[in-house]
Amino acid sequence: METAHRDYSTISPTAKSLLLLKGVTAIPYAKEAAQLMLAPQPYHMNMDSKDLSFWLRVVHFEDRYWSINQLLDELPVKNVLELSSGFSFRGLETVKQPGYHYIDTDLPEVIALKKEFVAALEKQPPAGVLEVLPLNALDEAQFMETVDRFPEGPLVIVNEGLLMYLDDTEKEKLCNIIRRVLQQRGGYWITADIYVKRDAATNEIKRDEQWKAFYAQHQIHEKMFDSFEAAEIFFRKMGFEIDKAAARDHARLTGLPHVVENATEEQLHKMRAAGRIRATWRLKPVE
Repeated sequence: METAHRDYSTISPTAKSLLLLKGVTAIPYAKEAAQLMLAPQPYHMNMDSKDLSFWLRVVHFEDRYWSINQLLDELPVKNVLELSSGFSFRGLETVKQPGYHYIDTDLPEVIALKKEFVAALEKQPPAGVLEVLPLNALDEAQFMETVDRFPEGPLVIVNEGLLMYLDDTEKEKLCNIIRRVLQQRGGYWITADIYVKRDAATNEIKRDEQWKAFYAQHQIHEKMFDSFEAAEIFFRKMGFEIDKAAARDHARLTGLPHVVENATEEQLHKMRAAGRIRATWRLKPVE
């Protein structure tokens, strides 16, 4: 597959449906942004849903969001570049703190709408600097131009919901770009996209028909890592080592009580036996 001819715009509609899902959580700005997305129709938070697959998806995406914050907040680095951010507003929340320069990026059609949302959600001038810019993360020239907007010093590159859309060649290209940037500037890469393959029966419980069709269209399962060990070997080959892995913070997962309430004992046992299918790693270039 030639990267230059890939149509990445088909990914964007899921960013909208994911925002509506996150609206039931405590993720900053998610509910308010979901309301903006549906305006003038009201956004209805279905907290009484008995749909187990819905609540499993809520927990999954909550965990993915907070895991990045966990590894980011530990660092003294104030330059942050987020790739493929969708309708996540981590940048808007981060620049409430002074000293941060946060560049929030995604494909042009997402960014055009996101800028409107940021303007509506921003209630007071930020203490830091927030830029919301279009970026194809596999366009090295555009990537470097974006990095050059930061002041001097190291940076942290973060992403959630990107690597599972990329085949091996594209993953390698992205790794090469990020490694060159971090070798020049210093810093870290935090990725929440360490997804590993699981058997179909385990995965079915987490997806409705829309998500199943999307997974099939983009061959997402096929593009996952074979195992966490295989993922570590891949990143080592690309010149990275694991600095730290995020630990799940159950207290932040507002959907978890709904999972327990709506799952049978058999389903809970099956999920525990299956183990984790995703991890968030903070990577750094191997010296």
